[in-house]
Amino acid sequence: MRTLDRKPGKFTQTTFDPMMTQEKFDELKNKLERLKKISQPKAASEVSRLAELGDFSENTEYQMAKWKLRGINNSILTIDNQLQQAIIIPSNQQSDTVRIGHRVTLQDGDKKKTYQILGSSETSPQKGIISHNSPIGSAILGHRVGDVVEIKLANKDVKYKIMKIE
Repeated sequence: MRTLDRKPGKFTQTTFDPMMTQEKFDELKNKLERLKKISQPKAASEVSRLAELGDFSENTEYQMAKWKLRGINNSILTIDNQLQQAIIIPSNQQSDTVRIGHRVTLQDGDKKKTYQILGSSETSPQKGIISHNSPIGSAILGHRVGDVVEIKLANKDVKYKIMKIE
C-alpha cells in the first residue's frame, strides 16, 4: 500500500508531554476501551460488509470505511502510547515551593490571577489551567510565596508576586 507524501504541518513535530493527572489518565483509559471494544469492531465489520460488494476502485463507501478504520486504529495506537509514557502528577504535595499540580495565586499590580499548573494535554487558559511549559508556568516553578517573578511576554515584561500556593 502506498502512503501519501505530505508536507509536515504546523503541529507534526510537537512532542508529547507525559505529565497528567489521574483523572486525565482514567479518561484516556476509558476512551481507549471504548475504541477497542465498540468503535473498532463496528468499523471493521462495516469494511468487510462493503468489501463484499466488490470493485474496490469505484466503491466510495468502502474507501471511506477503510479511512475511518485507519483513523480509529491510529487513535488506539496514539492513546496506548500516551498511557504507557504517562507520568501521574501527585495530588498531595508539599506547598512551600511551586510544583506541577499546584494552584498558584499571582498578583500583578491590583489584579490577582489564580492558575493551576498541569501538563500540556490538560491546559485550559479560560479555566485557569496552564502548562508547566508555558511562559508563566515555567517561570514560577520552584519559587516560594512572596517571590517576585519577572516574565517576558510577547510585547511587555510583567512582574508577578506569588501570593498563595495550594
